[in-house]
Amino acid sequence: MTKYLKYAPGRCFCSDNMKSTQLPSSLLLMLLLLEVSHVSSQERSRPNFVLMMVDDLGIGDLGCYGNTTLRTPNIDQLAQEGVKLTHHIAAASLCTPSRAAFLTGRYPIRSGVAGDGKAGVFIFTAASGGLPSHELTFAKIAKQQGYETALIGKWHLGLNCKSSDDHCHHPSIHGFNYFFGIPLTNLRDCQPGHGTVFQLHKYLPYSTLSIVLATAALLHYIGVITIRRGLILSLLSLLVVVMALIAGFIMVIPYFNCVLMRDHRVVEQPFAPENLTQRMTQEAVDFIERNSERPFLLFFSFLHVHTALFTSAAFRGTSSHGIYGDAVHEVDWIVGQIMQTLDRLRLRENTLVYLTSDQGAHLEEISARGEVHRGWNGIYKAGKSTNWEGGIRVPGILSWPGSIPAGRQVDEPTSNMDLFPTVVQLSGASIPEDREIDGHDLMDLLQGRAERSKHEFLFHYCSTYLNAVRWHPQNSSSVWKAFYFTPNFYPENETVCFHTHICFCTPDSVTYHDPPLLFDLSRDPSETTPQTPATEPAFHSILAVIEEAVERHRRSVKPVEKQLSVGNVIWKPWLQPCRSTFSQLCQ
Repeated sequence: MTKYLKYAPGRCFCSDNMKSTQLPSSLLLMLLLLEVSHVSSQERSRPNFVLMMVDDLGIGDLGCYGNTTLRTPNIDQLAQEGVKLTHHIAAASLCTPSRAAFLTGRYPIRSGVAGDGKAGVFIFTAASGGLPSHELTFAKIAKQQGYETALIGKWHLGLNCKSSDDHCHHPSIHGFNYFFGIPLTNLRDCQPGHGTVFQLHKYLPYSTLSIVLATAALLHYIGVITIRRGLILSLLSLLVVVMALIAGFIMVIPYFNCVLMRDHRVVEQPFAPENLTQRMTQEAVDFIERNSERPFLLFFSFLHVHTALFTSAAFRGTSSHGIYGDAVHEVDWIVGQIMQTLDRLRLRENTLVYLTSDQGAHLEEISARGEVHRGWNGIYKAGKSTNWEGGIRVPGILSWPGSIPAGRQVDEPTSNMDLFPTVVQLSGASIPEDREIDGHDLMDLLQGRAERSKHEFLFHYCSTYLNAVRWHPQNSSSVWKAFYFTPNFYPENETVCFHTHICFCTPDSVTYHDPPLLFDLSRDPSETTPQTPATEPAFHSILAVIEEAVERHRRSVKPVEKQLSVGNVIWKPWLQPCRSTFSQLCQ
């Protein structure tokens, strides 16, 4: 039986019963050149990846999606050079679960990054929840394939588990070799004068408190009970103390939550927004330059256009839509800087570029001064935190000159989860078979080899609750969408939840529908008129097919730890990251 031995320079070992022979130097050189050429061609066939995700950008905010009042020439050019997706869906309508789905290609419910209360995202840096380490991200797989990987910008998928520096949810655990950005999100609290995201007064049970106080006063008045003056004074004193503690906590929130990190080190606490966008842009340019000779994956995760809004001095006052429009202009400039860098380094034709938003525009965003800081979702209903189209239909632009045709538009349903299998396969790896992957490789659709999306069904969760289902039947142009419940808007004649700053999914905040509300998005993309048995003869059969799909889907969802449970989202002082010069005060 032939035994293959180790290679030694200049010798050919064939088997135990054959003597080694000296190769001619010219033949050896030819073989080495062929090997190097083979490796080099492999490297060239694998593209670089530049994946850009804007925060809370509305699909209607970009010129290539119909906006005529904001200037986004760089993003518009990116769309002209590649493919524009018009039916691109975020897997969740809030930052944390949407980003978990984007990175893993899986519904957030599968990784546990979905809550069952009102906390749909992480609101403290010092919380113990996060994207579990056993989840596979496209960055982790690309790194295994030899890619240099970086995340610049917002993470929002956890940091620590048991101590202030274990970094069990840090981007490095999930495949990013380099991290420069914020582990949480850009909050109002991070800028003086912008108020606080912790608007506790909106969530107090005023009606219940009023009933309790009125009942106690009445019972005291008619003599059923006696409320002593000392008890009243004690309760008032307790109320004052609690309010003082809450006010103090809100005052120091910027030191807890507004943290800027480079890899595992805190470099600013709290971070200063002035020139932060410029610094992050330079970090992206530097990363591309450092790795121009090897495969790389860059995830640029914008802090824009989430509030508290800020822009660099060069962009202030450049739009007719206040600071929100100015921030959109700066987003476009950043895209231009990254694209110019790729062009300058002659990497454009070997780089797949993707631009999207993590969900729709946040329509309830009004500043502490009463200024409207919100984007535009075009013709689509409602916005962030809802599964109406305005909350989850987002921009989707992909460009790769020479590999993806220019100027194409794809109207088929696609998902931000689709980037996972697309990146994995283009990097030379295989799709994991040990877990459910809900995304589908986009390349056939982008290159025109397929006319139909592989997504027959898409399931839309609001936290852990299945909220709606989208069905694109085979051999049909219809796209049906069934809602099991919808948020209770306030004011009722608008599509917003001003009373709570964001719409919730809890039973007390929604209206259930039996039978479900049914829309045909191919005819009614604005979701204005639900179908009925009178208007749609196949009403009941459509719902029956959807219900069968729901049952199959539910059987595929395995129980996992809820990363957004109360215990995993509350502030835990022992998990608080601190800058070295701030550590004593922090402790």
